[in-house]
Amino acid sequence: MKCPVCNSSDNKVVDSRLSGGGFSIRRRRHCQKCDFRFSTIEEMEILDLIIIKRDGRRENYNRDKLVRGIVKSLEKRPYLEENFQKLIRGIERDIQKKGSNEVTSKQLGEMVIKRLKSFDQVAYIRYASVYRSFKDAKTFQKELNRLLKEKNDKK
Repeated sequence: MKCPVCNSSDNKVVDSRLSGGGFSIRRRRHCQKCDFRFSTIEEMEILDLIIIKRDGRRENYNRDKLVRGIVKSLEKRPYLEENFQKLIRGIERDIQKKGSNEVTSKQLGEMVIKRLKSFDQVAYIRYASVYRSFKDAKTFQKELNRLLKEKNDKK
């Protein structure tokens, strides 16, 4: 790890703590050359996962692509970055629970929708409308009615 100030690789870890619900590690570092202190975060990375697209193409799992899609659905919505990171980690845990090196884009989309539903209902509707290809306002209304019914049933 290089120091962000002097670019030196000569630094030592001063403190390590679990972060993100135990799924990442936050390390405080001290640069031996310039005495600057900085923090780094180590997170688990999903490797060797293939996403099978609807047309049969296969591509490597790309966390950034997942994040971009969810961020787009959350555009202009209030949320805390910490909660957003928990959402992403939850989705990735769901992927890992599958216990397979291959996941279809449909399975992944359903995992995202399930998590988004409890995270932000507006983002959920936005994501679902694109993911499930809502054809018209009636389809949109059906999904809204289902969401409202579930909310009322919980009361």
